[in-house]
Amino acid sequence: MSKQKRLQDLFHDTLKDIYFAEKKILSALPKMAKAAQSDELRAAFEKHVDETEGQIERLEQVFEEIEARPQGKTCDAILGIIEEGKEIMSEYKGSPALDAGLLAAAQAVEHYEISRYGTLIAWANQLGFSNSAKLLKQTLVEEKKTDEALVTLAENIVNIEAEAA
Repeated sequence: MSKQKRLQDLFHDTLKDIYFAEKKILSALPKMAKAAQSDELRAAFEKHVDETEGQIERLEQVFEEIEARPQGKTCDAILGIIEEGKEIMSEYKGSPALDAGLLAAAQAVEHYEISRYGTLIAWANQLGFSNSAKLLKQTLVEEKKTDEALVTLAENIVNIEAEAA
Protein backbone atom coordinates (compact mmCIF):
# COMPACT_ATOMS: atom_id res chain seq x y z
CA MET A 1 0.00 0.00 0.00
CA SER A 2 1.29 3.49 -0.84
CA LYS A 3 2.43 5.86 1.85
CA GLN A 4 -0.10 8.45 2.98
CA LYS A 5 0.85 11.90 1.61
CA ARG A 6 1.19 14.74 4.11
CA LEU A 7 1.30 18.52 3.91
CA GLN A 8 5.11 18.37 3.96
CA ASP A 9 5.02 16.19 0.83
CA LEU A 10 2.70 18.68 -0.87
CA PHE A 11 4.99 21.56 0.18
CA HIS A 12 8.00 19.76 -1.28
CA ASP A 13 6.20 18.91 -4.54
CA THR A 14 4.99 22.50 -4.95
CA LEU A 15 8.48 23.78 -4.17
CA LYS A 16 9.85 21.57 -6.97
CA ASP A 17 7.11 22.91 -9.25
CA ILE A 18 7.97 26.57 -8.67
CA TYR A 19 11.71 25.82 -8.89
CA PHE A 20 11.13 24.34 -12.35
CA ALA A 21 8.92 27.32 -13.23
CA GLU A 22 11.52 29.89 -12.14
CA LYS A 23 14.22 28.18 -14.20
CA LYS A 24 11.95 28.18 -17.28
CA ILE A 25 11.06 31.82 -16.69
CA LEU A 26 14.77 32.65 -16.42
CA SER A 27 15.36 31.18 -19.88
CA ALA A 28 12.25 32.85 -21.39
CA LEU A 29 12.88 36.40 -20.13
CA PRO A 30 15.85 37.22 -22.42
CA LYS A 31 13.80 36.09 -25.43
CA MET A 32 10.93 38.31 -24.35
CA ALA A 33 13.32 41.21 -23.78
CA LYS A 34 14.77 40.75 -27.25
CA ALA A 35 11.29 40.65 -28.82
CA ALA A 36 10.05 43.75 -26.94
CA GLN A 37 9.77 46.89 -29.05
CA SER A 38 9.43 49.29 -26.12
CA ASP A 39 12.64 50.22 -24.31
CA GLU A 40 10.71 50.36 -21.04
CA LEU A 41 9.28 46.86 -21.47
CA ARG A 42 12.69 45.50 -22.48
CA ALA A 43 14.22 47.06 -19.36
CA ALA A 44 11.48 45.53 -17.18
CA PHE A 45 12.21 42.06 -18.59
CA GLU A 46 15.96 42.53 -18.14
CA LYS A 47 15.49 43.68 -14.54
CA HIS A 48 13.38 40.63 -13.80
CA VAL A 49 16.20 38.34 -15.00
CA ASP A 50 18.32 39.50 -12.05
CA GLU A 51 15.40 39.17 -9.63
CA THR A 52 14.61 35.67 -10.89
CA GLU A 53 18.21 34.58 -10.31
CA GLY A 54 17.89 35.74 -6.70
CA GLN A 55 14.54 33.98 -6.36
CA ILE A 56 16.09 30.71 -7.52
CA GLU A 57 18.84 31.13 -4.93
CA ARG A 58 16.23 31.66 -2.21
CA LEU A 59 14.36 28.55 -3.33
CA GLU A 60 17.61 26.60 -3.02
CA GLN A 61 17.87 27.86 0.58
CA VAL A 62 14.32 26.60 1.22
CA PHE A 63 15.27 23.18 -0.14
CA GLU A 64 18.22 23.26 2.26
CA GLU A 65 15.97 24.02 5.25
CA ILE A 66 13.71 21.06 4.47
CA GLU A 67 16.80 18.90 3.86
CA ALA A 68 15.98 18.18 0.24
CA ARG A 69 18.06 18.40 -2.91
CA PRO A 70 17.05 21.35 -5.13
CA GLN A 71 15.25 19.87 -8.11
CA GLY A 72 12.46 20.81 -10.43
CA LYS A 73 9.31 18.94 -11.30
CA THR A 74 7.72 19.63 -14.67
CA CYS A 75 5.18 22.41 -14.28
CA ASP A 76 2.63 22.14 -17.07
CA ALA A 77 1.06 25.46 -16.06
CA ILE A 78 4.22 27.50 -16.64
CA LEU A 79 4.99 25.58 -19.83
CA GLY A 80 1.55 26.56 -21.13
CA ILE A 81 1.94 30.20 -20.15
CA ILE A 82 5.40 30.37 -21.77
CA GLU A 83 4.03 28.69 -24.90
CA GLU A 84 1.36 31.39 -25.11
CA GLY A 85 4.12 34.00 -24.90
CA LYS A 86 5.97 32.30 -27.78
CA GLU A 87 2.78 32.32 -29.86
CA ILE A 88 2.37 36.04 -29.24
CA MET A 89 5.99 36.68 -30.27
CA SER A 90 5.40 34.72 -33.47
CA GLU A 91 1.92 35.91 -34.40
CA TYR A 92 2.42 39.59 -33.51
CA LYS A 93 6.06 40.07 -34.54
CA GLY A 94 6.48 43.61 -35.87
CA SER A 95 2.92 44.50 -34.87
CA PRO A 96 2.03 47.50 -32.70
CA ALA A 97 0.20 45.08 -30.39
CA LEU A 98 3.27 42.88 -29.77
CA ASP A 99 4.35 44.63 -26.58
CA ALA A 100 0.81 44.58 -25.17
CA GLY A 101 0.72 40.83 -25.78
CA LEU A 102 4.16 40.28 -24.28
CA LEU A 103 3.19 42.29 -21.24
CA ALA A 104 -0.02 40.29 -20.82
CA ALA A 105 1.97 37.04 -21.02
CA ALA A 106 4.39 38.36 -18.40
CA GLN A 107 1.49 39.23 -16.12
CA ALA A 108 0.10 35.70 -16.49
CA VAL A 109 3.48 34.43 -15.28
CA GLU A 110 3.47 36.87 -12.35
CA HIS A 111 -0.04 35.91 -11.29
CA TYR A 112 0.88 32.24 -11.36
CA GLU A 113 3.96 32.92 -9.24
CA ILE A 114 2.02 35.09 -6.79
CA SER A 115 -0.51 32.31 -6.20
CA ARG A 116 2.23 29.68 -5.76
CA TYR A 117 4.32 31.75 -3.37
CA GLY A 118 1.30 32.71 -1.27
CA THR A 119 0.40 29.05 -0.87
CA LEU A 120 3.98 28.02 -0.08
CA ILE A 121 4.24 30.72 2.61
CA ALA A 122 1.07 29.48 4.30
CA TRP A 123 2.30 25.90 4.23
CA ALA A 124 5.82 26.84 5.42
CA ASN A 125 4.27 28.64 8.39
CA GLN A 126 2.01 25.67 9.14
CA LEU A 127 4.96 23.27 8.98
CA GLY A 128 7.19 25.43 11.17
CA PHE A 129 9.66 26.39 8.43
CA SER A 130 9.90 30.00 9.58
CA ASN A 131 13.09 30.81 7.66
CA SER A 132 11.57 29.37 4.47
CA ALA A 133 8.42 31.42 5.02
CA LYS A 134 10.59 34.54 5.30
CA LEU A 135 12.52 33.72 2.12
CA LEU A 136 9.33 32.93 0.20
CA LYS A 137 7.70 36.15 1.47
CA GLN A 138 10.65 38.14 0.12
CA THR A 139 10.04 36.62 -3.31
CA LEU A 140 6.29 37.20 -3.09
CA VAL A 141 6.90 40.90 -2.39
CA GLU A 142 9.16 41.10 -5.47
CA GLU A 143 6.60 39.32 -7.66
CA LYS A 144 3.84 41.68 -6.55
CA LYS A 145 6.06 44.71 -7.24
CA THR A 146 6.87 43.34 -10.69
CA ASP A 147 3.16 42.85 -11.40
CA GLU A 148 2.41 46.42 -10.26
CA ALA A 149 5.22 47.76 -12.47
CA LEU A 150 3.81 45.82 -15.44
CA VAL A 151 0.33 47.24 -14.83
CA THR A 152 1.75 50.77 -14.74
CA LEU A 153 3.76 50.13 -17.89
CA ALA A 154 0.69 48.73 -19.66
CA GLU A 155 -1.60 51.59 -18.66
CA ASN A 156 0.86 54.44 -19.21
CA ILE A 157 2.81 53.33 -22.28
CA VAL A 158 2.35 49.94 -23.92
CA ASN A 159 -1.43 49.77 -24.33
CA ILE A 160 -1.58 53.40 -25.44
CA GLU A 161 1.09 52.82 -28.10
CA ALA A 162 -0.66 49.64 -29.29
CA GLU A 163 -3.97 51.44 -29.67
CA ALA A 164 -2.52 54.57 -31.28
CA ALA A 165 -0.72 52.68 -34.04
